[in-house]
Amino acid sequence: MTTVLVVDDQILVRAGLAALIHAAPGLDVCGQAADGEQAIALAARLRPDVVLMDIRMPDVDGITATERILAQAADPLPRVLVLTTFDLDEYVYGALRVGASGFLLKETPPERLLTAIEVVAGGDMLFAPSVTCRLIEAYAHRIGQEADAPTELDPLTARELDVLQLVGAGLGNSEIADELAVTVGTVKTHLNRIMTKVGISSRAQAVVLAYDSGLITPRRALPG
Repeated sequence: MTTVLVVDDQILVRAGLAALIHAAPGLDVCGQAADGEQAIALAARLRPDVVLMDIRMPDVDGITATERILAQAADPLPRVLVLTTFDLDEYVYGALRVGASGFLLKETPPERLLTAIEVVAGGDMLFAPSVTCRLIEAYAHRIGQEADAPTELDPLTARELDVLQLVGAGLGNSEIADELAVTVGTVKTHLNRIMTKVGISSRAQAVVLAYDSGLITPRRALPG
């Protein structure tokens, strides 16, 4: 059973999301929070598998709450799925930066939301199509202006760089294994080593690192 903490400052939205999730097979609502501060406290006490996180809330916003939840959580870390009305690039980037595993809009159909919860609970990432392309283009423009920025990739081997580049390109573990002609277990091992070496804790942060370091841009060829 996948446990979900629902965080939203609007009581009708929060109650509706909780009812939807509670009715879905394999999902259970373990708690509800009306703001970021409450979400932080409940996440520490309840240890949900997934936190469904609103962005714009009074006092402590969803990005700050996500950062604090993941910073204080014990392994296994909860997966944070951001659900917001606002498809602003700064929110997507901020959510990725602090370790969120997904970003969806509140206009998302119910069945897609339920699927997204299962996807992020399984360790993968999921983003609304309407924001993904804009985010990548923003990264491409930013990297072009920061070519001299220091890199965090020096500790990585050539094969680890290949894996990180493919993660940044959006490939899943099985697709990376096919691309590099290795096993899925080998891909997971490389990814764990990458995270340890560069001090990150999620696949989402690995995607950010791939773009932030200039390892990948939307027009760069994948390793062959």
